[in-house]
Amino acid sequence: MKGVGGGITVVAVAATCVLAVGVPAATAQAVVARVGADELVATIEAAPPGRVSDQQIRMIDAGDMNLGVGVVHRPPTTTLSAIQHHKQAEIYRVVEGRGILVTSRQMADPRELDPEGATVKTLTGPSAFGTIEGGTSQPVGPGDIVFIPAGTAHGFSEITDAITYIVYRIDPDKLVALKAGS
Repeated sequence: MKGVGGGITVVAVAATCVLAVGVPAATAQAVVARVGADELVATIEAAPPGRVSDQQIRMIDAGDMNLGVGVVHRPPTTTLSAIQHHKQAEIYRVVEGRGILVTSRQMADPRELDPEGATVKTLTGPSAFGTIEGGTSQPVGPGDIVFIPAGTAHGFSEITDAITYIVYRIDPDKLVALKAGS
């Protein structure tokens, strides 16, 4: 695995994001959470090969919103499958692998995820699967950072090398369950 470890500490972006959106500093200091590089590497290495894996590491209460961090691993594919999170924004930081990410504000034939299902309650909040209409394609690879606003349909049309990325989740309506450190 490249790009993680080597003494790098990943600090949940809680403090930075909370301060950036104007939550009082006293509140921000109370919600700082740390994810050590060892935990991040262990989570990445625990991803089962050959299938999609989305592992939430933390989801914290950051005052006016919840903030989370997890790791997603996707195997090679040439089939576009899209998801659209209605309320939650995401930021990806690609650790390894390459793919073509397709994004659009429009999605055809949306199928809502079960609102009582584990994916909605512990990862994405209210979301739908479907087919992207139109859209913009862009290559992503190691070191790239991608911002996906809430309501944006997104998916990979091609993954040439299995891709692993850190996902930061911004949940302004506090719909996703909190998850403390291990």
